[in-house]
Amino acid sequence: MFRAVLLCTLLCASSVRATCPSLCECSEAAQTVKCVSKDLREIPSGIPGYTRNLFILGNHITRIGPESFKGLENVTNLSLSNNRIAEVESQAFGGLRSLRSLDLSGNQLTLIHPEALAVPSGPLRDLNLSRALYNHSALVDLATALRWGMLGSLQQLDLSANRLVLLPPAMFAHLPALRRLLLANNSLVALHNGTFLGLELLDELDLTQNAFRTLRRGALRELDGLGGARLLLGGNPFTCTCGLEDFIAWLNGTGGRVADGDQLACAFPLDLHNTSLRGLGGRALGCHGDTAGEGADLALQTSYVFLGVVLGFVGVVFLFVLYLNRKGIKRWVTDVREACRDILEGYHYRYEMDSDPRLGQLSTSADL
Repeated sequence: MFRAVLLCTLLCASSVRATCPSLCECSEAAQTVKCVSKDLREIPSGIPGYTRNLFILGNHITRIGPESFKGLENVTNLSLSNNRIAEVESQAFGGLRSLRSLDLSGNQLTLIHPEALAVPSGPLRDLNLSRALYNHSALVDLATALRWGMLGSLQQLDLSANRLVLLPPAMFAHLPALRRLLLANNSLVALHNGTFLGLELLDELDLTQNAFRTLRRGALRELDGLGGARLLLGGNPFTCTCGLEDFIAWLNGTGGRVADGDQLACAFPLDLHNTSLRGLGGRALGCHGDTAGEGADLALQTSYVFLGVVLGFVGVVFLFVLYLNRKGIKRWVTDVREACRDILEGYHYRYEMDSDPRLGQLSTSADL
């Protein structure tokens, strides 16, 4: 009887070890399952319970739901990149109680439910969403999901290459443990008050390859609020005009906090192209010219303004005088017109006399 029970136990254990989805590769020794480019339409069933590293890549899965990962409480690292995922439902990863790293990069997320990223006990440390957001509405959904996801332990968030232009205020306020925030290769043009609220522990902020032409005082205050975080700002098209003066002064005063500060250069105008920002001052930007010349220009402009005011006043007075004397002017115009008519008739009569010889002789006889 004992032998039968032992044999049954060994057979059951063997069948458990042999369990693996037909289109996946499983390694119990490495506690890893890979389902790569198998044209899967959904998360496969039958994934072994021993799995700690789960890679489902390059398939055609469009939706992740709360039933997708049931029974996989041991999964620590989950990669779902390049699957064309469009929707992530609430509690989609709720069964992954040990999940520390989640990779959703390279998808087409259009709908992210409020509790889509929630994991019990909040063990998630690394969240990769690079090249994952389909449009701006997905960014708004993500901001809500970050708020309701209980991600108090998240340390790294990758939002690079998502064509982001502006970030919602206080988007990261519910990520108090965040250490590394990657926003590279987007189209960010400005940082508003409250953008990085709550990120007191941040160690690194990557803003390279965006669309910053300058960073104004409000944006500089945002960066100052990050304490000693390492900043990366390279690859932005800085326009070296007077509007950049505050940023250059701030850059020169930060020391080594901007890790790539020595590589920052002007993109425009062309005569300053590739000129290092650290070496520029107000005079090089054309902000502070000759003071005396500026005073002379200002005096000349004032004179022109005063002359214009005087001429305008004279014109108004002249029109007012004409209005008051409109009857006399009308009578004078009528008299002038009559006098001109008489003169023209006299010239006309003389012309007729000179052009006809007979009238000329008649006139002479009459004179005799």
